[in-house]
Amino acid sequence: MSVASSVQAALPTSPSSGIRTLARFGFAAKGTVYLLMGLLALLAATGQRGGQTADKKQAVQTLQSLPGGSVLLGLIALGLLGYIVWRFTQALRDTEHKGSGAKGLGRRVGYAGSGLLYASLAWYAANLALKGSASQGGNSQQSLVARILSWPAGEWIVILIGFIIVGVGIYQIAKAYSGSFHKHVNSADIPAGQQNTVYRIGQLGYTARGIVMGIIGYFLVQAGRKHQAAAAGTTDEAFDLLATMGPAVLGIVAFGLMCYGLYMLVQAKYPVLPRV
Repeated sequence: MSVASSVQAALPTSPSSGIRTLARFGFAAKGTVYLLMGLLALLAATGQRGGQTADKKQAVQTLQSLPGGSVLLGLIALGLLGYIVWRFTQALRDTEHKGSGAKGLGRRVGYAGSGLLYASLAWYAANLALKGSASQGGNSQQSLVARILSWPAGEWIVILIGFIIVGVGIYQIAKAYSGSFHKHVNSADIPAGQQNTVYRIGQLGYTARGIVMGIIGYFLVQAGRKHQAAAAGTTDEAFDLLATMGPAVLGIVAFGLMCYGLYMLVQAKYPVLPRV
């Protein structure tokens, strides 16, 4: 067999299988990022060396110090690129059958928005891998909030965004305990004896993620109400707030985010992906 034939045989047999493969790499990369965030916060909660309350970019940056760090960062960047492609595929091709009504379009816009959020992280990881350094651009979220606050009715826009994020956080928690989530786990090719364990891990993960998103949304509501961009915060500020409630609270939520990361890794191995 020629080299060209070998390469052709190794490629996905259709665009559909190619996108599904990208999605699986995306779940793996996303899961790794959440595992790192949760682990760093858990170490901080237990007073261990190397612990810190970190956002996604800070968590990814810790890979630099590991052997083969540049390779790991490159894999994260490529994986996140796959996740972005999958999110936009969900939005544009309506793979989840949300429809073209107001509610359906809102969900599909949310898929695209999720893809855009991870684009920044993918670019950051790629720069770390290729150049060894990357600017986090200061507090980009606070800069964006400051810009919006300068618009007419900017305070109300920021407050609205904050309430939307709080709503998404509540949805994440509700999803963890809904029958549809249980069916989602059961419809995967997970061995029957492991399905309940995966279901419980997913519940913990979505609950913790919902809590963190709710806090971030609360920060935005306060930023709009006070007309202060500095009041906005990301995951690390959410962790800092949880830490003021005690190391046990921070540790529980950090462990939950690790569970979410594990659940994403399970999704990478046993995905439930519609044909595209």
